[in-house]
Amino acid sequence: MEALGRSPPFLFLLLFSLSLILPSSALSDAEAAFITHRQLLTLPENGDLPDDFEFDIKIGIRFANPRLRRAYIALQAWKKAIYSDPLNFTANWVGPEVCTYNGIFCSKALDDPNATVVAGVDLNGADIAGYLPVELGLLSDIAVFHINSNRFCGIIPKSFSRLTLLHEFDVSNNRFVGSFPMVIIGLPNLKYLDLRFNDFEGPLPSELFDKELDAIFLNDNRFRSHIPENFGNSTASVIVLANNKLGGCIPSSVGRMGATLNEMILMNNGLVGCFPWEIGSLGNATVFDASWNSLVGVLPKSFAGLTKVEELDFSHNILTGIIPENLCRLPSLVNLTFSYNFFKADGASAIPKVDKAIAVFEASGASAISEADEAIAISKASEAITSEASGTDASISSLTTTGSITTSTISNTSVLSSTSTGKENSGHPSILATTTLTISNVLTSTSVTK
Repeated sequence: MEALGRSPPFLFLLLFSLSLILPSSALSDAEAAFITHRQLLTLPENGDLPDDFEFDIKIGIRFANPRLRRAYIALQAWKKAIYSDPLNFTANWVGPEVCTYNGIFCSKALDDPNATVVAGVDLNGADIAGYLPVELGLLSDIAVFHINSNRFCGIIPKSFSRLTLLHEFDVSNNRFVGSFPMVIIGLPNLKYLDLRFNDFEGPLPSELFDKELDAIFLNDNRFRSHIPENFGNSTASVIVLANNKLGGCIPSSVGRMGATLNEMILMNNGLVGCFPWEIGSLGNATVFDASWNSLVGVLPKSFAGLTKVEELDFSHNILTGIIPENLCRLPSLVNLTFSYNFFKADGASAIPKVDKAIAVFEASGASAISEADEAIAISKASEAITSEASGTDASISSLTTTGSITTSTISNTSVLSSTSTGKENSGHPSILATTTLTISNVLTSTSVTK
């Protein structure tokens, strides 16, 4: 995962898009329910494999070693669990030569250079519909399990606890359901976790952020809880929690991520409260996005500590006060977006002082919000917090100036196109939509439903 260590700007856009490159034939809800039901019927009583399971399977085939035999049992069970394979991706999953199967990769065993084992599974974009059988727990030598952009349904089996060498786990862009798959928390070598674009639900476990991961992608699920207080214990360089229903405040422990965090995306979660002062300790962060929430208060002066940040977005919140001048002097800043809030300030204070042709600052309400409007904003903020606590949605009407303040090298009539990836979510900008920002200064009255 060397790329995550460097984490170039817009990495999160690239990673969002990878799950959606190939089209798939969507399953109906009835089909997804049928596949999930099939899986549940096949699960053993405790949801895991018996220790002697492999010896109960009679196979009239010779294998080079017992590990390849276990892999054969697992892959044949998986093929039987496939409901649809329109690309015939698994057509050659026949016979004992499992290392020749499409999407299956072999190498020498870590503990025995004379033994060949199945070391990785990569079915990305195969458009397969089916479920994960419990027998996959027999693939105890795999380090990579990638099945993104398919139509797998059901739950992650408990037998995955046997995959103790697993380093990367990517099941994004499928139809998995249920609570957070706690079985992956116990995997000792896991570094990359990607559960994006599924239907996982319930709370985020605090244990997740005590685990030494390099990347955490949980966006576009149905997780509903506050972000755990130990959030800042995470060692991940990229954390994406966008488009869930997490609510609550950003934990102050976030400041403890300063040494490792490169990108954090918290957009569209119904977060409330103020920005914690400790965010200013994220000195290695290049991307920080907390847009489309219900955050209130003023921007902490500690944001001046974000010396490496290139993309900073806290638009579509209920923030007040002014945009600190030192925020616009951040040495690496390329794009600052703070539209659709209740800021009041001299717009000149947000003019970038660095000479960067690509620097674009989208202004919102600068010098356009009166004290009366600010009082309304504070009232709306109080209503939003009350509404969040009661589980209802808050509707915000704001008077804003939409526009952009740029360096003199950018014409004020030019157009900036910004592309991001994801799925539509309750009227908020799709993470898959292409958005065009026209650089102008037009006073508008906007109703935003949170």
